[in-house]
Amino acid sequence: MSSSSDEEVLVLYLYLRQRRRRKRRSMWLHPYIEKNINCRMFVAAKELQQTDRKFMDCYRMSKNTYLELVEIMTPQLQKQNTNMRECVSPQERLLITLMYLGGTSTTYVALGLYFARGESTIANIVAETTKKIWETLMNTYMAVPDTNKWKQIAERYYTLWNMPNCLGSLDGKHFKIKKYPNTGSANFNYKNYNSVILMACADADGLFTMIEVGYAGRNSDAGIFRVSDMKRLIESDALNIPAPARLPLDENNYSFPFYFVGDEAFPLEKYLMRPFPGRTATNTSRVFNYRLSRARKSVECTFGMLTEKFMLFESPIRCRTPEVVNNIIKSACVLHNFVRSKEGMSYQATNISGGTSQRPNGIIPHDLILGPNPSSLALRKYLNNYFLAPQTALPWQWAYCI
Repeated sequence: MSSSSDEEVLVLYLYLRQRRRRKRRSMWLHPYIEKNINCRMFVAAKELQQTDRKFMDCYRMSKNTYLELVEIMTPQLQKQNTNMRECVSPQERLLITLMYLGGTSTTYVALGLYFARGESTIANIVAETTKKIWETLMNTYMAVPDTNKWKQIAERYYTLWNMPNCLGSLDGKHFKIKKYPNTGSANFNYKNYNSVILMACADADGLFTMIEVGYAGRNSDAGIFRVSDMKRLIESDALNIPAPARLPLDENNYSFPFYFVGDEAFPLEKYLMRPFPGRTATNTSRVFNYRLSRARKSVECTFGMLTEKFMLFESPIRCRTPEVVNNIIKSACVLHNFVRSKEGMSYQATNISGGTSQRPNGIIPHDLILGPNPSSLALRKYLNNYFLAPQTALPWQWAYCI
């Protein structure tokens, strides 16, 4: 017998041996599911007949917004019926996924009992639907802003938070997870739990403009930003950022670059303003830090709204597949933008009472000169001086930061 024939016999033997070892299913449907199979559509239809308040409690959006989402997602989620069984409808797929994200039922077992579906079916539906939601909505509800959109964002930052030429606030957020298999301590963070990190940029109205997710929890915000696509796109001028422009009410005629804001974990760059170090802060630098924090908190508020709406994130995500976890987080972020654009309340500019318009002694704005190619330190110093001028200082800033 030739060697090729021996190899073919060996391959056939191994195949038949492996086939015998496969565990045969003892049943096609679990008895509970088979008993309640006629209740599936009843459950889904019954939920839609509830009041708007109850529907929103379960699915974290109004019925009208949900129906609009169904219309958008149906072509992406529609499956074909087979001779063996009927497919799960797009409406039910979305209900299962929204209830999972909303935290009403954060385990596949609980959702399986509620919708009379198998646990593996629920897991596959959540994985497929979250991926499709992100791929379908991202180009509309989290598209990269063009130049005019960036200018609109900067105008809103100035109107709401008195921060001129600001394009967004950057920060990272830890999402609790169950430890991934064979990852050691890679995801164990300084807060003593396993997590993945979302690096995000938010506008003045609490909407995400850019996100990156999937970084191991042990990394710092500065380390993540250093290797992020976000930083690479900013530095390569691929984000359509407007050309430098004069600051509002500035008596000088200097063009100041548009920039993002971040906390002390981020580096100081021409396109990224961070606070002065607290340990060496002076009264003038405290004014800058206060004005910066008013703008920077928008991303913190966005994270808070995301977690409050999708309460799945208040506990560890019970999934051990990194790709699925990343899609869950990304879909929640783009759904946050979708829902907030449909039914969210717009921020309104407010004045803080109780402050004084009297500038403390010793705080005097200086006549600073910006060269043709100023450094990041010179830009921050100029912006700090800008906040001290009588026409740009906030009446209450002296009482709140000095």
